[in-house]
Amino acid sequence: SWINPNRNSGSKAEIEKLILDATGASLLLWAPGVAGADITDYHIDSLARFVGPDSLLVQLPEEADPADPWSVAAYETHKMLESRLGSSKSGLVLNIVTEPLSPRIKSDDFVASYVNFYVCNGAVIMPQFGDSATDAEALSVIKALYPGRQVVTLNIDAIGESGGGIHCATHEQPASTGIWKA
Repeated sequence: SWINPNRNSGSKAEIEKLILDATGASLLLWAPGVAGADITDYHIDSLARFVGPDSLLVQLPEEADPADPWSVAAYETHKMLESRLGSSKSGLVLNIVTEPLSPRIKSDDFVASYVNFYVCNGAVIMPQFGDSATDAEALSVIKALYPGRQVVTLNIDAIGESGGGIHCATHEQPASTGIWKA
């Protein structure tokens, strides 16, 4: 989605340099996405999220379906992350949560992503989709990743029907580190 005339001009290398410079990062990994399928070419915040300085949460279907470009892209992204970051050298832990198998909403545009959650003071607000088994698994995974925080689940079907999630509709405001002074 970054290399798209409706968002940015320039080459992949130029855009990558701008992102690295703006964030102070030293490495940018490009997920394959699903070109032209939605306004973002695959919402990365519905696929993978950092859940700590050395921990990433990835949502995957039970198995890749060659007829489903979303599941193919999810598995391609996971494989890329494993090969680039999943080694003991990187120190990054890849955590997996299974996508809901039977959500209440069956629409093709419905986004059913457990990783599209909101972190706030003392809590994590995460979606539930009416699939009791995967809702419970996701709740357990997120509770383990955020010890000391209350994890609250919400029915977000109306947001998901619009192609988004809790994280899409809200954004965290990081706590001050004290280095910026007025």
